[in-house]
Amino acid sequence: MAINEEKLSEFMARFVGDIGAVMHAATVAVGDQLGLYKALAEGPGTVEELARRTETDTRYLREWLSAQAASGYVQYDAATQRFSMTEEQAFALAQEGSPAFIAGAFQIAVAQFKAIPKMVQAMRTGLGLGWHEHDPSLFAGTERFFRPGYAANLVSQWIPALNGVEKQLQRGAHVADVGCGHGASTILMAQAYPASTFTGFDYHAPSIEQARASALAAGLDGRARFEVASAKDYPGRDYDMVAMFDCLHDMGDPTGASAHVKQSLKPGGAWMIVEPFANDRLEDNLNPVGRVFYSASTFICTPASRAQEVGLCLGAQAGEARMRKVVTEGGFSQFRRAAQTPFNLVYEARP
Repeated sequence: MAINEEKLSEFMARFVGDIGAVMHAATVAVGDQLGLYKALAEGPGTVEELARRTETDTRYLREWLSAQAASGYVQYDAATQRFSMTEEQAFALAQEGSPAFIAGAFQIAVAQFKAIPKMVQAMRTGLGLGWHEHDPSLFAGTERFFRPGYAANLVSQWIPALNGVEKQLQRGAHVADVGCGHGASTILMAQAYPASTFTGFDYHAPSIEQARASALAAGLDGRARFEVASAKDYPGRDYDMVAMFDCLHDMGDPTGASAHVKQSLKPGGAWMIVEPFANDRLEDNLNPVGRVFYSASTFICTPASRAQEVGLCLGAQAGEARMRKVVTEGGFSQFRRAAQTPFNLVYEARP
């Protein structure tokens, strides 16, 4: 076998970057849980000063800080031996409500690693792995990862891109948020449109309990309710809008879900579908964003669908053409791309 040394060197350089990122991910999860990034964002400090500030062990903290500096997640001044964060680093790692907050993504990565034994078995047998079978870090991480993007775009861009929906919500509408998880999207909409009422549905009971607690803490006075129900059996036939955020591709029978959405809408109602950004062809998704979504889809989205009836397994990189097919086969006559970001596609469907 003839080895091209230049190509091998290129590949090994990629490996070094990848293994560094993988091993660094665990340190981010630990720093997030201990509040180390938030403490660093308060101001620079030596290892000893930061250890006192964070009530952590000095020797462990020195190693953790060194890993962060080597990864470019914090700054190190050799002259003063003090560690610090730039405003941009703090915006992404220490400010929970910022649109660039990324700590939740590392919780998802933790859940994927914990699922390795189950995924080995699933890939051998072809059986599914339900959302509810994952480590709870997946549920919290998903909410923390997606909420910043929703907070940045949902009310300011996505809803205004739907035909007439924003004015309807301002006047007062009845909305179902299906597959709501911890309820971040439901709560954001309820806060933005006080004249409307919102009901979040999810089959995962622990997530619904968390969503109820979050709505109570937000003081929404019953305008955001949450119930345990699946996408094919949630109650109600009078919704002005049904929304699904990053979940239609996870469903075993998305066409059946589409048909149920159609039945649950008022005449002239709208279905907003938010999905991961994807092109229709595999070769057009071989990029950094596609890498993230295909990896997550391997461990989370595809096995979740396989665990349900039908098991269509659209995956997180389904693309617009496959989504259009699912929606129109469910009985909708109108389907269009209404908006997009580097991470999401937003579709509007009408009966």
